Amino acid sequence: MIVLNGELVSKDKSLIPFNNRGTFYGDGVFETLRLFKGKALFFENHYFRLMSGMRIMRMLIPESFTPEYFEKSFTDLISNTNFENTDHLRVRISVWRKEGGKYTPNSREVNFSIVMEPLGSSFENKETCEVELFKDFYIYADLLSNQKTIDKKVNILAGIFAKENSYDDMFLMNHNKMIIETISGNVFLRKDNIIKTPPLSDGCLNGIMREQVIDQLKKMINYEIVEETITPFELQRADEIFTTNVIKGIQSISKYRKKTYSRDAATELLSLLKEKLF
Repeated sequence: MIVLNGELVSKDKSLIPFNNRGTFYGDGVFETLRLFKGKALFFENHYFRLMSGMRIMRMLIPESFTPEYFEKSFTDLISNTNFENTDHLRVRISVWRKEGGKYTPNSREVNFSIVMEPLGSSFENKETCEVELFKDFYIYADLLSNQKTIDKKVNILAGIFAKENSYDDMFLMNHNKMIIETISGNVFLRKDNIIKTPPLSDGCLNGIMREQVIDQLKKMINYEIVEETITPFELQRADEIFTTNVIKGIQSISKYRKKTYSRDAATELLSLLKEKLF
C-alpha cells in the first residue's frame, strides 16, 4: 500500500499520468525519513525542509499538509502494510506539480505520494567503503542545490559510474571543483582534532543528519567543527573522512585512491547517536 494524493491505494493500482511534471520536467521535491518503532526521527526538521523546498519551487502547499497529517499517514501505512512489528522503516514523501503546461506550468497545485519499506537494522558503519572522485559533471552551487529536488542527474550518473567501476560511493564537486558531498550523503573530513564540512553556500544538500552531527560536535571537547570549503587535495591529507544521512547514519570512508583512513570520530559519533535515538 501507498498513500497517493491522500488515499491509501495498492501499489499495482497507483496509476500516475504519463505526462506528470515530475517525469516530464523533474518538477518536484521529495523527503526521505527513517522511522523507529513508528516514530519519524527528526520529523520537525524533515517537515520544515519539505515545506521550504515546496516554497522555493513555488508550489501551492495544500492546507492538509500539516505535521499531524503526515504522522497519521505513516501510522495508516504501517497498519495497512503489516509493518507493526518492524522497528526500522524508510519513508519517502514525493511531491510533484500537477500536469499541464510546458516549461511554464498551468497550475501550481501538486500531487503527492508516500511510500514505505522496511530497513534491515539501525545505523551500521560498514567496515569498507572505497570512494573515488566524480569528474564528469558538477553541481552548481545555489539555493536549489541545498534542496531535495527530484532532479538528481549528477547523483544518478555518479552512481552508474561507481557501479561500473566497483566503487562504493563517489565524491561530488560543485562548479568551482570543490568537494561538496557524496552520492547520498554529506561529507565530513577530520585532520587531527579539526573536523570540516562544506558550507551550504558551496552547494551541498542541507542534510538533516548533517545538522545533527554538527550540533553534536559542538558539544564535544575533543573535536572542533568548522564549515569550510574542502578542496580535492585535502582528501588524501585527511586522517578520517565520513559521510552522513538519515538512512545510513554515519558511514566511514575506508579508502580513496591509495589513502586509507581511520574511523575514530565516526565510531564515537555513531555510538552517541544510537544511544540518543534507539
